[in-house]
Amino acid sequence: MASCIDVQYVSKSYGKTVALDDVSFSIPCGESYALLGPNGAGKSTTLRLLVGLLKPDTGTIKIDGHEPFSPEAKSALGYLPEDATPYRTLSVRENLEYIAALRGVKDVTLATDRFLDELVLREYERAKVGKLSRGNMQKLSIALALIHNPKIVLLDEPLNYLDIPTQERVFKMLKSLQSTMIVSTHIMSIATRLTEKVLMIARGKIVWNGTIDTLKGMEVGDESIESVVARLMTGAS
Repeated sequence: MASCIDVQYVSKSYGKTVALDDVSFSIPCGESYALLGPNGAGKSTTLRLLVGLLKPDTGTIKIDGHEPFSPEAKSALGYLPEDATPYRTLSVRENLEYIAALRGVKDVTLATDRFLDELVLREYERAKVGKLSRGNMQKLSIALALIHNPKIVLLDEPLNYLDIPTQERVFKMLKSLQSTMIVSTHIMSIATRLTEKVLMIARGKIVWNGTIDTLKGMEVGDESIESVVARLMTGAS
């Protein structure tokens, strides 16, 4: 099966702080992975490298066979950073229409209306982003990441700030995608509902790579999957 994301021997440091240390992994097209790890493990750095916001110190990254900063890779990617901030001086509708046009969406109005309705943003469509609640800003940010129907989706804590009904809408939306997907999260229920496989990172290294079913099979007695994950992370550190 072809790989949509291929990372080989990648390292990245910030001064003397090593964020990633000789990391390699490959994600086949169409598969969904959770990226798990403690704070400071290198998860956000990994996503920023994949979208071309950072360059690795060593190693290679290919997105759908292309360099991350290439036009081909950028057109294939949809990226939701943690604490995303859309254009604050534009309205919700203006943000959606602008990004849809920039992304080459054929019917900008149709795509905009779809996300306004599916994420219950219609009543805020003329509101400036700077006036939105954090939850509504997160809904808009998700829409902006997905509006061009990307082949590869990278999401950093996608359910932050969302109420339970909105979380369910987002689960449904993401589950319906045919995209290759990486979801970085601290919450195992999100990982188990959205993905089938796990990349676990600790201290800048991949310490476990496998299926969620395998993780569940590692439970001892009445141990939870969260305890298994914590045990693996702690053992790696």
